[in-house]
Amino acid sequence: MKAVLCKQFGSPENLVVETVPYPTAGEGEAVIAVAAVGLNFFDTLIIQGKYQFKPAFPFSPGAEVAGVVKSVGGNAQGLAPGDRVVAFTGWGGACEAISVPVARIVKLPDEVSFEMAAALTVTYGTTLHALADRGRLKPGENLVVLGAAGGTGQAAIEIGKLMGARIIACASSPDKLEFCRSIGADATIDYTQDNLKDAIRMATGGQGADVVYDPVGGDLAEPALRAMAWGGRYLVIGFASGAVPRLPLNLVLLKGCEIVGVFWGSHVEREPEAHRANVRKLVAWCAEGRIRPHIHGTYTLDQAPDALRAIERREVKGKAILVV
Repeated sequence: MKAVLCKQFGSPENLVVETVPYPTAGEGEAVIAVAAVGLNFFDTLIIQGKYQFKPAFPFSPGAEVAGVVKSVGGNAQGLAPGDRVVAFTGWGGACEAISVPVARIVKLPDEVSFEMAAALTVTYGTTLHALADRGRLKPGENLVVLGAAGGTGQAAIEIGKLMGARIIACASSPDKLEFCRSIGADATIDYTQDNLKDAIRMATGGQGADVVYDPVGGDLAEPALRAMAWGGRYLVIGFASGAVPRLPLNLVLLKGCEIVGVFWGSHVEREPEAHRANVRKLVAWCAEGRIRPHIHGTYTLDQAPDALRAIERREVKGKAILVV
C-alpha cells in the first residue's frame, strides 16, 4: 500500500510517498481502509521534530482518519468488516490503511461523509473537551476565540454557540474575520490592527472575557489575560505562533481567574471512554447538521506537502483533508 513517509526531520518537501506492507490487526485492534485524513498544525511540527511526541522513523503524519473497517483482531468487540468509522491515531494516518486500537474508533452514520468525519476528531474533540470539561462554559458567557479562522477556532465558534455563549472571534485579516462571522461569531477583532485587551473589553461591554480559548500563544496571550473577567477561565490549547508565553501571575490573583491546561492527547489516553463519548456527541451533531466542519481543500497523498505548506502559511480556513 502507499504511505506518506517522514524518514528524517525536515520540511514538508522532505516527505516521500512509498509502498509499505499492508497492516494486520493485532489484539484489540481493527484495520481501517483509509478514505480521508485530517491534517492539523501539529503535523507541520511533528515532521520537523518540534512536537512533544517524536515517533520512530519512518512514520506518517496524519492523526485522524475516516474509512471502512477491513479486518478485526481478537478482543475487538463492537466492530466488523464493512463498518464506517472515524479514529484518532496520533500519527501514521497518511496512508491507504492503518491498524488502530478499538478504544480510539467510533462508528459513523451514513449521513456523515468521510471528509467531514476526518475533520472532527482532533479540532472538535479538543474544543468540546476544552469548553465543556475544562472551561465549564455556561450559557450567556463571553467566549473569546484566538486564531478563530483555523480548524480549532472554527470548532470553538460552532461549539461555543451550541453551548449558548456569545462569541468574540479574533483573527489576523478581514477575510478571516468575515469567515468567522459567516459561521456564527457575534463580534470580531483584528489583532493585527486593534489593541487586543481594549478591543475585548469593548466587545464585552467592559465586562471582559469569561473564557479565553487560546491555540496561538505568543504575544496575544498577555493582553488576552489582561482582558479576563473576574472568575474567568483561560484555556491553554497550544502555541501555533511558535512562542510559549511567560505570563505575569499577579494578573491571575487580581482577577480571581484560572489558567487551565487543555492537553487533549493525554485526555484521550487517560480517559478513553470520556473521549469516545465526546466523539459520539460530535458525530451526532454533525449528522444533525448542528456543526459542519469547513473543508478548506482536499489533497491526494502525493499532495501532502502542499497541504502542510498551506497550513504553515496560515492560509487554511477550517481543515485541509487528504483524500485517499
